[in-house]
Amino acid sequence: MNKVTLISKIAEKSGLSKKQAEVALAAFIDSVTEALKEGDKVQLMGFGTFEIKERGARTGRNPATGETIEIPASKAPAFKAGKGFRDEF
Repeated sequence: MNKVTLISKIAEKSGLSKKQAEVALAAFIDSVTEALKEGDKVQLMGFGTFEIKERGARTGRNPATGETIEIPASKAPAFKAGKGFRDEF
């Protein structure tokens, strides 16, 4: 499913127009992104949790040359599915 299909499904299930559904989806994405940038978690009971995971610095290997390289510490967004969402599958 891509973004256009998701917007269509949201519009169909909520009774909103496609334009309103697109605005709602954009607002949701922006809100989650803002919260994560501020260091907050976004927990949706029954669905899951969006959060920032910190990756420590580590040593890696360049697959082309076999040379050892240092990979710096970084932060990455992560999603952990909630129990209610996992149980659907």
